[in-house]
Formats: sequence, C-alpha cells, structure tokens
Amino acid sequence: MKPIPALTALLVAAFLYLLVIDRDRLYSIAQVDHGATAAAAPAEAAAAPPGVSVVALRSTAQQVDAAVILRGRTEAAREVEVRSETQGRVISEPLRKGRLVAAGEVLCELDPGTRAAALAEARARLSEAESRLPMAEASEAEAEARLREAEITLSNARRLSRGGYQSETSVISAEAAQEAATAQVQSAASGLVSARAGIEAAAAAVASAERAIEELTIRAPFEGLLETDTAELGLLMQPGSPCATIVQLDPIKLVGFVPEVGVDRIAVGAPARGRLASGQALSGEVRFVSRSADETTRTFRVEVSVPNPELAIRDGQTAEIRVAANGTLAHLLPQSALTLDDGGRLGVRIINGAGERPVARFAPVELLRDTAEGVLVAGLAPKAEVILVGQEYVTDGVAVAPSYREASE
Repeated sequence: MKPIPALTALLVAAFLYLLVIDRDRLYSIAQVDHGATAAAAPAEAAAAPPGVSVVALRSTAQQVDAAVILRGRTEAAREVEVRSETQGRVISEPLRKGRLVAAGEVLCELDPGTRAAALAEARARLSEAESRLPMAEASEAEAEARLREAEITLSNARRLSRGGYQSETSVISAEAAQEAATAQVQSAASGLVSARAGIEAAAAAVASAERAIEELTIRAPFEGLLETDTAELGLLMQPGSPCATIVQLDPIKLVGFVPEVGVDRIAVGAPARGRLASGQALSGEVRFVSRSADETTRTFRVEVSVPNPELAIRDGQTAEIRVAANGTLAHLLPQSALTLDDGGRLGVRIINGAGERPVARFAPVELLRDTAEGVLVAGLAPKAEVILVGQEYVTDGVAVAPSYREASE
C-alpha cells in the first residue's frame, strides 16, 4: 500500500468521525477561527494611516505696529528760483552749480549806476526837511504867544468899557486882534504838520533809495545747494530775471499719497521708515497730512521729514514709505505658508482639531508687511496651527497627520 493514499484515507476518516461522531468539537474550532478573523479586521482598520502627512507650526500672535504703506518720492525741503527785483548789469563772477551756499551769501551783484547819487540826494532833502522843523515849531510858539496877548487885551478892553473908561470901538479892535492871533496859531500848526510830513517824505525817499541799492545784491535766502549756475558776468538783468536756483536737501521730505481708507491711521509725529529704489533705508517722522483730497485721485498728501546731513539722498528718487499706525495682533509665518483658495483669497491652511481626527481648513488672512524673518499676517485666532508643508495637497475637511516644528526652525 502506497503511503500518500493511506494518509489521505486517514484524514478523510478523521473528518468524517468529527462530522458524524464529534460534531460539537468541529463547530468550536470553526468559531475560534471566525472570531480571530473578525477581530483582525478592526485591528487592520485601526492601523490604517490617519490622513495626509503635513508639517505644521504652532503659532502665537504677537503685538506689532501696523504700517500704512505708501508709494512716493523724495522731495527737497525747499526749492527757490532766486530772481532779480531790479534792472542792472551783472558785475560779479558766476558761482557754479553743485556748490553749497550759506544763508545770505551773495549770488549776483548788479551795477549800481546812478543809484548812489539818488541816495545822496534823498538824504540831502531829508536834512533840509529836518531843518525846517525848528522854524515851524518856533512859529507855532510865537503865534500862541500873540494869541494869549490878544486875549488879555480883549479882556481889559471889555472891563474898561463896562466902567465907561474906554470906547466900544476899542473893544471891537481888541476882538479883531484876538481873531487874527487865533488864525496865526492855526496857520503855524499847519506849518508844523507840513514840516513833519516833509521829514517823513524825505525819510521815505531815503529808504527807497537804500532799498534800490540793496536790490543790487542778490543773496541766498537760505542755506542750500546751487542747482544751476548763477547769472553770467555782464548779463543785463531785468525785474524777474533768474539769478540761480537753490535747493535745501537737509532735511529732505518723503512725499506719498494715502487713500481715504487709510488716512485716519496716520497722525502728525508718527514714526515712519522709507526705502529707496537703490535699497537705502531711511527713517523720520510725519510732519504733514493733508486735510484736502486730490480732486482726481481722492488721495491725501503725506510728508515725512528725514535727516540728510550728508546730502546722500537726492530730490525726486522713488521711495516706499511705511508709516507706523496703531498696533495689532499678527502672526509671523514663512512666506511659503501663504496660499490661495478657489476664490483667489489670500490665506493659510490651519489644522482644526475639534474632532478626534484633525482636519485641514482654509483661513483668510491680511498681509501686513514683509520682514527678514517672514511675513506678518492678521486675521487668525491668537493661537493657530498653521500648515507649512503640504498645504497645497489638502482641502477643507481633509484629515491630516501633522508633525510639528518649532518657530525657529
């Protein structure tokens, strides 16, 4: 007898024995196997991955100074085109552009012509007018004395006439003398007023002549930089002819325009920073906020004063201006954490752990500003778990398996 058929026959006989004679034991074996299989299914389900693997940051909001960002330019604190006030030929050597000039420094000198003679004549007339004043004062004093004498004579004549010692004709004559003395006093007073007016007129003529001579010397109104050459030697200047252009660059102004929604966030005296197109950083403070909007753009002019002692900042350079405003809570995040939703809104993906399984959720944010460490955003809760890696592979409600990193990593 071959061994394999004999073994098969024994197994079949054992199965039939269990099926017919010991059926309860067979059922118990089957139930044990079924229970083990049923128990293995939940274990396998429990071992399944909980969601999409992402890297997140536990971020805490911090108080930061919000900034109003403006686009603008640099502008000279003052710029003046100095012009001539009189006619004359230039007799001074020209100063070349780029030179620093002090306040009051001579820019252009004009030929005086006959103005010195006119001044001497005006002074002589003033002396003559002043000499007439004592005579007028003496005439007034003499007239007043004669008036007093006439009044005394009239009083005596009337008293004697009442006593019968003097005729009525004498009284009438005394009254006429008194009236004549009064007229002389008035005439002398007018002469004194005329003498004083003559002095004032002569003094005004002297001042006018002196002013005409002063106008021959054109001076710098303030300390600054010559933007143009001064008028050339020999040039005939007319009233209004330009002598030179001077700009004052220290301090210099940063000028920008803020829209209506942001003008209330800017106050005079607020600190401000700027950055030129060349990368140069500036700092200063707000000196002016316009009260009237531009009719075309509906924006308000803002001026920031910035020290410029080395004159390194030029007039007309493009600048980005950041004006400090009231503080707000913001999260400092890597720029790579920002994403867009289907509607084009800027935001981040955060982890919502309200249930047993954490899920992803989109949260819109407001970008405040860029920094060297990242971006400052507002609009999140004071504490938030922000997805830094993997946010592009999840949508709202998708389960995630987060691993966390420190803010400094």
